[in-house]
Amino acid sequence: MPDMHEWLDPTEAAQLIRQSTGGGIRIAIIDSGVELSHPRLAGINIADDIAVVSDGLRLVSTENAGEDVYGHGTAVAGIIHETAPDAQIGSFRVLDSHNNSRSAIVCEAVRLALDAGYHIINCSFGCGVLDQVLDYKTWVDEAYLKGTHIVAACNNFDFLRPEWPGFFATVITVNMARTPDESRFWYKGGQLVEFAARGVDVDVAWRKGGTKNVTGSSYAAPRVAGLLARLLSGRPDITPLQAKALFHAIADPWTQDIVGPNVTYAA
Repeated sequence: MPDMHEWLDPTEAAQLIRQSTGGGIRIAIIDSGVELSHPRLAGINIADDIAVVSDGLRLVSTENAGEDVYGHGTAVAGIIHETAPDAQIGSFRVLDSHNNSRSAIVCEAVRLALDAGYHIINCSFGCGVLDQVLDYKTWVDEAYLKGTHIVAACNNFDFLRPEWPGFFATVITVNMARTPDESRFWYKGGQLVEFAARGVDVDVAWRKGGTKNVTGSSYAAPRVAGLLARLLSGRPDITPLQAKALFHAIADPWTQDIVGPNVTYAA
């Protein structure tokens, strides 16, 4: 293992990602819950299974009992489990059965994950409401100061449309790529959505033990979160900006042949 006090060069980082399975790293999934009995999640290591809900007066956290009310969170968990099978997962349910939530609920769930010391927080969602941006900035900044890595999805209709937390510079924001390759990811500078990974026509786990063919950045973000877990497994001291710089260096160049349906400009 490299000396924890030395800078990790891109070649070493790529080697760690190839060799690691994410052991020792904890990933919080802020989503619709995770169906823990799903066959594709066999052997998954669960740290927390929590639902954040409103009782009409305040937000409360309760045990989630291995439930996914929509299917989205199970898909995300399945991708992370495939990519980093030895990472420990925390499920924080914030979405309802219609795949909707409120920013206050999301922010509360993220705070729980930050307080619990998760290394990575996967946010396969985005909020485009401008007057709520500071609610997201507060916890994104807190995560940065604590050394917690945020991986987020982007808008599925126009990847340049601002959504949060993806449109903060300390976040690793991921778009969908048109590729069958599950181990590669791509980079393009000059925009806040810098990365892309497989997310077009993906077969994923879904609720009630089922599967579904899906397209979206929601399914690209957890793949990069899993790759990040593999990197951190060998070097958990890497800060969010160091990890992002290493991903810049080892990603493939973003090319026109891999872009998804939400990209309309020439790469």
